[in-house]
Amino acid sequence: MTKRLVVSPCRRYLQTAAGRLFPWFGDTAWELFHRCTREEVDLYFRNRADKGFTVIQAVVLAELDGLNTPGSHGHRPFIENDPTRPNEAYFEEVDWVVRRANELGLVLGLLPTWGDKWNQMWGAGPKVFDENNACVFGRFLGRRYREADLVWILGGDRPVNDEEQLGVVRAMAEGLREGDGGAHLMTFHPPGGNSSSTFVQGEAWLDFHMIQSGHSRAKANYEMIASDCQRLPRRPVVEGEPGYEDHPAGFNPDNGWLDQTDIRASLYWALLAGACGYTYGCHNIWQMYQPGRKPVSWAHTPWKDSLDFPGADQIRHARNLVEKRPWMSLRACQWRFVPHPPSGLEHLQAAELDENRCVLVYAPYGQRFRLKTDGLAASSYRISWYNPRTGATVSGGETKVEPVLEFQPPFDGHGRDWVLVLEDVAADYPDL
Repeated sequence: MTKRLVVSPCRRYLQTAAGRLFPWFGDTAWELFHRCTREEVDLYFRNRADKGFTVIQAVVLAELDGLNTPGSHGHRPFIENDPTRPNEAYFEEVDWVVRRANELGLVLGLLPTWGDKWNQMWGAGPKVFDENNACVFGRFLGRRYREADLVWILGGDRPVNDEEQLGVVRAMAEGLREGDGGAHLMTFHPPGGNSSSTFVQGEAWLDFHMIQSGHSRAKANYEMIASDCQRLPRRPVVEGEPGYEDHPAGFNPDNGWLDQTDIRASLYWALLAGACGYTYGCHNIWQMYQPGRKPVSWAHTPWKDSLDFPGADQIRHARNLVEKRPWMSLRACQWRFVPHPPSGLEHLQAAELDENRCVLVYAPYGQRFRLKTDGLAASSYRISWYNPRTGATVSGGETKVEPVLEFQPPFDGHGRDWVLVLEDVAADYPDL
């Protein structure tokens, strides 16, 4: 069986079977299979494909009482909540969603189940999985979707607390691999503030790491990513759940609501720290909130009215930057800053590409910074400022290499973030 996506030879990125970088720009639609009609799925997928998203993360056995409350199509996933007795009518709807995503060029990041079905620390549950039926269900899914373009995501926002729970997760992974013949990559979606490395670092089935930095402002996902990039065996890292747009900061409306500025910061911090991908989320969309449904954590905008929030629309600009530079050569280079940048809202993040012919720096407040130039590959560099809000580029002229160079973005202040693009004047990169 030929894998549709594989880990790159450098083991830092994902690529297609043909060897091209796969730009993981995901969106979060946890309740997609449970709360959307076919017409709504099509509306959502078209919107996300048009914006440049490449991955949709969704859950077969949904969080919000997905076992006992029938989906929008009127079906429940199992007969008598038995994972060895799937309801064919329910999975015919899943078939349609998977097929439609792939028709529009979207890869599914498919969670077989939310975590409360194997670790009911909280949530509706019920807990239905043990090692035996987890393997059976995994095998069923693997066989059914072995030809689809997808990635398997185990876990589902729960920790692995003991050997019994680890056995269930492992059995499901083994069932998936037996069913699909190894056609798809696998990862693990952890609870907030954690990485897959916390719980399943030693598992042979784990192909790449996923972190959930969580839903507060200025969560230092760059530190989590840097840590996972250093682990052995080396695996790529995806930022799988940063703060969601229109989510109450720190789960407290008194702190305000996360917005496009927060989204861009977590996005560019992640990419320049070495993440192979980033999954955006909107608080109203993951739960498919609409009037008449009980809002989770103060959701307040109908999901269809949230589709064109600015944070989602700006994903295309990050993808443009990634696809027009030799991204698989990227390495973080925080050591270049003079002095070392602080953590928090004003954190600066730097990376170098193409054997130091290109240096990128994300400045969330458009603040002034200084860089050491040790090891730069050329004597003259072109300065450009990439606007992550619009995708436009402002020329900053050229500079000769000095031991330390100082840079000032075109504008500074809250919401005026910029990406320095410092490039060898002889480099022949595509225009941004």
